[in-house]
Amino acid sequence: MNERERELRREELLDDPVAQFVRWYGEARGEGLPLPEACALATASADGSPSARMVLMKDVDERGFTFATSYTSRKAQELAENSRGALLFYWHPLGRQVRVEGDVARVSPEVSDAIFLARPRASRISALASRQSAPAASREELEARVRKLTALLDGEEVGRPEFWGGYRLAPDAFEFWQHRENRLHIRFAYRRSGEGWTIDELQP
Repeated sequence: MNERERELRREELLDDPVAQFVRWYGEARGEGLPLPEACALATASADGSPSARMVLMKDVDERGFTFATSYTSRKAQELAENSRGALLFYWHPLGRQVRVEGDVARVSPEVSDAIFLARPRASRISALASRQSAPAASREELEARVRKLTALLDGEEVGRPEFWGGYRLAPDAFEFWQHRENRLHIRFAYRRSGEGWTIDELQP
């Protein structure tokens, strides 16, 4: 069995999928994978047109998965129309992926503040300068705006703008997937059932 073919059996799974995710995420971090918190976020507009992009998970706990973005971004606009979202984590060296689905809502301003202040200063200034997903007159104009803000805010704390904040996906479905070279991959799906979860093995 090669390094990407790891065991995954029903009796090894934790009853709580968030705890199972935290276990796998911790193993990805422990093996030194670059950006194990990176994940694809899928959203859809009111008419069902889908879109996906990479984001960074900021936190995970029993309430769900937290990420952040500009409220002017396409993903934020789509979440305002359709609160359903999905995340996909893929850790290639481990042969693992995790899918998460659920409703998405904004987090509190206090949580958004903490996420924003944890970003590097240059990233905070970039967030202030950009109206995410809006057309840009030119790259030069955008970079000039960053230089102006950098000079203007020299020596000051760069606080969170009102148009930027965090979101939390509250999961109601998970899928844990383990690679097999013969394509007979191992898949387990968790679904909400009352206060707990049902677990089913899926055919690959």
